[in-house]
Amino acid sequence: MSELARTIASRLRHLIGDRRRAERCKANLQVEITLLEETHDHTLRRGQSTRAHTLDISATGLALVVPVIRIGDHYLAGENRRLVLDVSLPDGPIEIEVAPVRYERLDEDASEIGYLIGVSIIAVSDQHRTQYDKFLSGLLQR
Repeated sequence: MSELARTIASRLRHLIGDRRRAERCKANLQVEITLLEETHDHTLRRGQSTRAHTLDISATGLALVVPVIRIGDHYLAGENRRLVLDVSLPDGPIEIEVAPVRYERLDEDASEIGYLIGVSIIAVSDQHRTQYDKFLSGLLQR
């Protein structure tokens, strides 16, 4: 999808309303994003990583602000891309496997430079899911 198409989709979302299913909460959490790369024998291994932070979170996904859209030769939001997030929660770090669902370049007049990447949660351990849900529940009760 071209940059223009992404911008138009983002603007339409603002005009006609956001139809996301899960309630989102503003949260500024430090995140390390690591690429999952497929090896020659079709197993996954951790690749390069970069630092980012969350803009908001929900039970089903997160919005990440990243300084770059590529790490080496790999796009963070590439088709069929899988990422591992190491998220710093107040009760300790958790690991979440995610898939990018959309991205857009942040406007030049925005307070931050970089890209906004929306990701969907695809895997998380039971223990880390409990920690995440507890943190999210606290935000929803505010």
